[in-house]
Amino acid sequence: MPVQSAALSGEASLSAAMQAAQVGDAAAYRALLRDCVPVISAMARAKGVQGAALDDVVQDTLLTLHQARATYDPARPFLPWLRAITQRRAVDALRRKGRRPKEVHEPLAYEARADAGPMPGDDLERRERAAILAAAVAHLPEGQREAIEHIALRELSLDETSTLTGRTKGALKVNFHRGLKALRVSLSSRKEGTDA
Repeated sequence: MPVQSAALSGEASLSAAMQAAQVGDAAAYRALLRDCVPVISAMARAKGVQGAALDDVVQDTLLTLHQARATYDPARPFLPWLRAITQRRAVDALRRKGRRPKEVHEPLAYEARADAGPMPGDDLERRERAAILAAAVAHLPEGQREAIEHIALRELSLDETSTLTGRTKGALKVNFHRGLKALRVSLSSRKEGTDA
């Protein structure tokens, strides 16, 4: 079964179980809660919840689902409703975690936590992008190139650029927008693997 149709059948199944639970079907309600646990867990992990806090978010979400089950509208999709509840509980957990004092000595933290610094190769990638941009700007006609260099890259105002280049603000605006359009075309064709 394709992933999208599996998701749709999961949505339909959860929605049907919730509707049955709303009219008192205890077995459908137990099945719904059981089937929601991995979904809630994945949603909370996507929000950045980890470790023991993940279990707390799952439990808090299931409790909220239980308390708010009468508010679910069967005419609407179930998963967005569940996602809204899960995201609120995840934010609550992240806020609680942020208020706690941090442990100063955590030997395992060095092994289990990713380095917050730049990833290897980030600098190389940044320099490569800068070189590609510089080459694309260099190929622009003079008026467009000057407008892009001064306004976008050096972040000068229109007045400063006008004084520096001797061009009117209107001409600079036109050259700037034409230059941006030419850069978009040039860089997007480069991204697609063709030469511009």
